[in-house]
Order: sequence, then C-alpha cells, then structure tokens
Amino acid sequence: MVGVFNFQFDTTEFREIIREELQAGLAAQKPIQIKELPPLLTKDELKELFHIKDTKAAELLARADFPVLREAGTLIPTHLLMRWIEDNTQWINKNAKSFKAIS
Repeated sequence: MVGVFNFQFDTTEFREIIREELQAGLAAQKPIQIKELPPLLTKDELKELFHIKDTKAAELLARADFPVLREAGTLIPTHLLMRWIEDNTQWINKNAKSFKAIS
C-alpha cells in the first residue's frame, strides 16, 4: 500500500523564505561590469569576452564562417561578431519564435 501524505504549509512564509534566499544569493554575487566593446577585438579580448582558453579561441578563429580580419594581425569586427552570435544561437532560433533583435 502506498502511503499518502497530507500536509499544508503557509505559502506566505514559503514565499518569504524564497525571497530571502534569492536576495542573499544576489547579494553574494560579484557585480557584472559592463563595458563598451571596441570596434575590433583582439584574440585576447575575444577569449576574455567569451571566457574561453586558447584552444577554443583557435577553433573559433579557424571556422570559415567566423568573422575575422587577418590583414593586420588577428582582429574580430565586433558588429560582425554580434551578428555571427545571433546567426549561430540555435536555442534562440528554435525556442523563442517571437524573439527579435534590438536594433
């Protein structure tokens, strides 16, 4: 025989606990610093922006569809990088049909 549990709890108290835990979690987070990106990124700036190491950066830079200028070293045009991210973010395309980029 399967036991049936019948219990009740105070939703107001439950919500307050959740609220306090969320506030504590948010307060413990390191604030995100938003900075303006330059028109052209270096490989090191790309790695910092994406939080990736040399190997993954090399893989991205080797892709035929990845926007990179090699005429003056390795530079990534920021506006083309943002377009590339939008074009290659399958989750957004598959799951957020009403998503429209802010222009």
